[in-house]
Amino acid sequence: MASAQPTRTRRGWTAFAAVALLSMLTAASDPDDEALYRERFATLMQNGGVILKYDPMEPVVGSPAPQPLPVAAAPSIAPQALDAAVEFAARMNSTALIVWRNGKIEREAYFKGRDRSSELVSKSLSKPLSAIAVGRAIELGKIKSLDQSVADFIPEWRGTPKAAILVRHLLDMRSGLLEQMVSPDPDHPINRAYISPNLTKALIDYPLIHPPGTQYGYANAVADLIAVVIERATGERYADFVGKRILAPIGAPGGQIWVSKPGGLAHAGCCMTLPAESFLRLAILLADDGVAGGKRLLPRGYVAQMVRGTPQNPHYGLGVWIAGPYVQRRGFAAPEKPGPKVLHAAPYLDRDLFLFDGNSNQTVYVSRAARLVVLRMGDNPPAQPEWDNSYLPNLLLGNIRWKAGARRPLPQPAQ
Repeated sequence: MASAQPTRTRRGWTAFAAVALLSMLTAASDPDDEALYRERFATLMQNGGVILKYDPMEPVVGSPAPQPLPVAAAPSIAPQALDAAVEFAARMNSTALIVWRNGKIEREAYFKGRDRSSELVSKSLSKPLSAIAVGRAIELGKIKSLDQSVADFIPEWRGTPKAAILVRHLLDMRSGLLEQMVSPDPDHPINRAYISPNLTKALIDYPLIHPPGTQYGYANAVADLIAVVIERATGERYADFVGKRILAPIGAPGGQIWVSKPGGLAHAGCCMTLPAESFLRLAILLADDGVAGGKRLLPRGYVAQMVRGTPQNPHYGLGVWIAGPYVQRRGFAAPEKPGPKVLHAAPYLDRDLFLFDGNSNQTVYVSRAARLVVLRMGDNPPAQPEWDNSYLPNLLLGNIRWKAGARRPLPQPAQ
């Protein structure tokens, strides 16, 4: 186990962050990697800071013979509500909509020429998958617990303040590492940790700016560190671990994942491509408390920890967003910080609802109380009418034809 974190003043933490940043910027790099990085950065700037093509990609082999999920002959949700959900998804520039309840698909629709076999870009839907990967590694005995020091897997951090970063801090975004931001500077660590061919080094050198566990700071780089942890903990490539240890056991089709270069590190926090049903099956795994096909894949109680918020952000658990206290608008940055906020026009009809939530309003809602999973994947919705994160789950939860005596979810309080 790594040594305990030394006590530091605020000035001490600022000084440490400056030293770490300087170290990263002045570190020698492979000339070929550096040339490729500069080429990628120029392309990134030409495209307004947006990656237009994830390259290279590495195969993620899922179930060898995936079978479609069963379809409900008589849906438990009112047909007009299912029709309205499809119409909403179509208006919102979607590529896929799937409504699953009580073990069966109640409605499935694809748009823009996609179908159930199409591989769709996950964006930050990959972050819940990275949390599932950690849980799987714990169940397999490769990681001791969520409270294990990340320095056990990144020995470069031993004896530094980063040794206080726990595995759970990478998942709940309380690592203390630099949060997501934009910069036109090619030597800024946010860019290095995004498109560097030597991604492992860029992530290990990523600057620490707060004491671990004290601040919420959403960042892709923090989620990408999960790939380093999984690969060093298991001895398997991240793509292989996800494919063999997670997707295959849940019967999910595979796809591809973005890597820094051929044989390089996978981006665990972004941009795996999988058919929509694979993300649906991941949500079903969580709805079933980490059990699939009668086999426990995640430790007992792990899902309960995933859907628990923190004092720093009561709406974020381990890679997933949770209902928490109702707010009309919720952003990805820390609650007190400015920035884009996604609309929640009404409280959720299930106070314990949680969701995968990625860029372009890609969402997978999970109501364990109603045994309901709703998936919407696609491109950016139109500016008007504005996307409403509460619309789809409330539409469907509010139109379930409950059996007599069935226990219903409790709504999220308005205040």
